[in-house]
Formats: sequence, C-alpha cells, structure tokens
Amino acid sequence: MRLILVALFVMGAAALALALLSWLAERRLGQVAEAWSFADVARVPAVDVALVLGTAPIGPEGGPNRYFVYRLDAAAALWKAGKAKYLVASGGGDGETAAMRAGLIERGVPARAIYRDPAGYRTWDSVLRARDIYGQKRIVIVSQRFHLDRALFIARHEGIKAWGLEARDVGTPYSIFTELRRYPSALRAYYDVWTGAAAPGGGKVALGVDPPS
Repeated sequence: MRLILVALFVMGAAALALALLSWLAERRLGQVAEAWSFADVARVPAVDVALVLGTAPIGPEGGPNRYFVYRLDAAAALWKAGKAKYLVASGGGDGETAAMRAGLIERGVPARAIYRDPAGYRTWDSVLRARDIYGQKRIVIVSQRFHLDRALFIARHEGIKAWGLEARDVGTPYSIFTELRRYPSALRAYYDVWTGAAAPGGGKVALGVDPPS
C-alpha cells in the first residue's frame, strides 16, 4: 500500500512539474515574440512571401472553423495591402490546403499568388519547409497570436527573419482541449529546437517561377 501511495505521489508531482513547465514555456514564447508580432497590417514589414498556417476548415460543431476563417481573412488583407507577393498555404494534407486556397481566392487573392504546402503537418514542418523547400529566409507568418508565438520562436531560432500578423482570435474556444493544447505545444517547440527534429523533405519550389500548385 505504501509503495502505491509513493508511486501515486511521484506521478502526481511529475504531472504537476510538466504542467508548470508547459505554462512557463508558453509564457516565455509570448514574451520572445512580442517585438515581432503585429495585429495591424500597416505595421507588418513588406516581404515577398507570407506563410499562412493551416488548421481544419470545419470546426468540431460542424460549421466553418473560426480559426481557419480568421486566418484566411488576415492573409487576404495582408496580400491586398501589398505586404506580400505570394502566400504559402501550409497545412496537413491536400484537403486542408485546397480549402485554404479556395478560401483565399474567394477573398480576392489571385490563384497565381497562392502556393500550397500539404506537408505542413506541424508548425515546425511549416516553418522549416518555408526555408528549405520554398527558399525563404524573410517571411511574415499568419495565424492567431498564441500560434504565432511558437512559430516566430522556431523561425528566428532557425535563421529565418520572421514577423507575425495576428489573425483575429476566437472569443470562445471550441473546447477545453483547444484552449489548453497551446501549453504542451509550446514545450514541444522548445524540444524540437533543442533536438533539431527533421521536417518532411521534397523538391524545391521557386515561388513566382514554378507554377502554383
């Protein structure tokens, strides 16, 4: 019985330590990204390429995912303001990036300015592929602020001069999981940077030269 209690205590202490570490990691990413993230399109530096981070187009309740909608709104506004010549829509699979492309076209972005990256399964993958596959070392990243924090941290650590355009956040998250997953994701960003995790490879794409996918 005593061994069981000791084991439970150790497991509880480990879980508490991990939760605290995740919270600290998320807070630190926010502080680090503060100088490079903007809610106002006018304050964002002009670049050749903006990286639009994907998410599922359909929300858990069956309607349009507001995270998805607001990211596309922000990306289209960025392009219309002349702050980026090309948009790389990066997400997990052809379906997600095809929906991103269609949504951007609906918002007035021409098809010739949109490139799809269906191998952006994680933030780490999207950022590294922007550098390694699309040849970019100076980009604007578009997503909600909590997502931008870790994306900018990864980009800056990996030698990419990056800024963030903050898409409108979702006032009421779809679930407690949606709200809380940012904390372990922040810790994972530090782990990826520390270990130098590999991102999906592929043939290089010359934006503006190769035809959009």
